Amino acid sequence: MLINTYSCVLLFLAASTVFVLASFVTSWVLRPHKPSPQKLSTYECGEPTKGTSFIQYNVRYYLFALAFVIFDVEVVFLLPWAVVCKDFGLFGFIEAVVFIFILLAGLVYAWKKKVLEWL
Repeated sequence: MLINTYSCVLLFLAASTVFVLASFVTSWVLRPHKPSPQKLSTYECGEPTKGTSFIQYNVRYYLFALAFVIFDVEVVFLLPWAVVCKDFGLFGFIEAVVFIFILLAGLVYAWKKKVLEWL
């Protein structure tokens, strides 16, 4: 019985794996194999690069991205709660409000530390 339950999932997994591998092999077989120095050079936005291709970004960009990821994960936790909030009752509602207040405290802290400001 268990094999019949998961047979569709396993079949889909096998078919998708075969499709991905077949796509890679087909593109590798059909592409032209003519390396040249021009193909190996760095090319960006239609312009040849000037100087080195390594640029060190300011740390503030990473802090901004980290704050975005944290509040994006917040949505991942709140969306399922919103779908079944009637089943949780008052205790579930209080838990969600506490969770939102903790996240708001983190947002206020990031705002006061000027993480959310651009250069």
